[in-house]
Amino acid sequence: MKKFSAVLSMIAVCCLSFGCSQNQTKTDNPPVSTPTEADIHEETESPTDAEIDSTLPILKIDTVNQEANALDFVKLPVAPFVSEQIATWTPNYKMPPAPYYESCKITLSDAEENVLLSNIEAQVKVRGNWTTTYDKKGLRIKFPQTQNMLGLNEGAKTKNWVLLAEYKDASMLRNKSALAICREILDGDGLYASDAEFVEVYINGNYWGIYLLAEMQQVNPDRVAITEPLPDYAGTDIGYFMEFDGYYTNESELNQFFVDYADNAELIPYDGKGGSGRTMKCLKDGKKDRKKDVGVTIKSDIYSQEQHDFIESYVNNVYEIMYNAAYNDKAYVFNSDYSKIIPKPDITPQQAVENVVNVESLADMYIISELTCDADIYWSSFYMSADFGAEGDKRLTFEAPWDFDSAMGNKDRCADGQGFYAANIVPDVNGGPQGNGEYETINPWLAVLAYEDWYQEIIKDKWTAAYDSGVFERGIDIIENDKTAHAEAFERNYAKWDNIRKNDSFAMELSKEAASCKTHEEAADFLAEWLESRVDFLNEQWHR
Repeated sequence: MKKFSAVLSMIAVCCLSFGCSQNQTKTDNPPVSTPTEADIHEETESPTDAEIDSTLPILKIDTVNQEANALDFVKLPVAPFVSEQIATWTPNYKMPPAPYYESCKITLSDAEENVLLSNIEAQVKVRGNWTTTYDKKGLRIKFPQTQNMLGLNEGAKTKNWVLLAEYKDASMLRNKSALAICREILDGDGLYASDAEFVEVYINGNYWGIYLLAEMQQVNPDRVAITEPLPDYAGTDIGYFMEFDGYYTNESELNQFFVDYADNAELIPYDGKGGSGRTMKCLKDGKKDRKKDVGVTIKSDIYSQEQHDFIESYVNNVYEIMYNAAYNDKAYVFNSDYSKIIPKPDITPQQAVENVVNVESLADMYIISELTCDADIYWSSFYMSADFGAEGDKRLTFEAPWDFDSAMGNKDRCADGQGFYAANIVPDVNGGPQGNGEYETINPWLAVLAYEDWYQEIIKDKWTAAYDSGVFERGIDIIENDKTAHAEAFERNYAKWDNIRKNDSFAMELSKEAASCKTHEEAADFLAEWLESRVDFLNEQWHR
């Protein structure tokens, strides 16, 4: 039996002392220091696999390159657009390398020490946006052949997997518990949410802490199941996987487009009080408006301008149909080639929306977004798809929820678990404990139908079914059980990184309650209490 005998020490792994969820401004952040060569190559005392008795699976990553700089691929890289922005406000900033693939061998054992994968070739690189500036970075694993990891997603084999670092979530349990709830809610409608499980990671024999092993958001028969085009196919009768994304301008022109959201028409925020006399536009409204535009990134493979232009027109027109139905009480439909929309007075506005939107999926995602109060909801990690293949239903469908480390009370968004949030006016993620960001905005896809009675009835039906089935209780149980079952593993992780107490790189992002947590147990207890309070509030609003 492996024994935990090493005395752990915290290290400062070479990296940038800085981080946030979206674009930063010079006034928001302190200067960033560049690591020295001594920082980069210094190794520190940490437990080996033989020295611990882990309750979690063990994932070993060993680089083919065994030179002194072998670990640079996991220590140094920063997303290029992030480092470019940091350079604009940091004197003498040394540009770090962009994330790059390193040839590695992967060995995976389950918690009972059964070897599931042994020295399997893979490419590994740092993944993420602003999280690439943290000491402990998320990773992507790309196998040359399909593999399953820990039986996730009912044993489905795929090439791409991710390791979430959970660096700014002191509980490390937000993504895992939220994704578990998401899977149960979405599964009833045949929709996808990532499966996930904790692992303890070693890189070249160095203990690297706990990561959440999860599926990558991608088109795949076992993930986002839409029609994939053959290479270089130019026709529009394919599936499109997309992200509502403030980072859209960082993508190639072929893989991004702008949505005008019904000519930036005003929306009434859903606050439970009829909007309180306020309205909000999603996009910048005049020169003095500090909002940053949010467009759409095409995440799936496309090969032609025709495909790009088709899906851009389609998404813009679907929103027009939704807005006209909700705000003008008018029904519109597409013409035969989806090139434009035309009035259809002999159907109801509700029918017009249901013709082009999988409303069940939108209601699912609204419930998930309202439950978790994710600070990024207006900015990114909000996914949708449309399938124009032979078997596709040609409706805009919302699925693949993602990225909850700023959610569930970690930032000051519904920090007491009360109030409506997801279709309400929200501050940008740069807001600190008081929630005051650079600007206010709204998620148009969640807000546009919020006042439709028929849509609210769907939400109440879905919530009632989920609550009565025990979905939310099971989510809370995950937090409580993992806190206890893996207590020693969490201690090892925080002995390595110590980012509960030494959290200068993201402390400005945390709610007062989250920042006050000084141990993993305290952080997990706060999360469980927050989620219970949130469920109670929503149950009062929605349960039949």
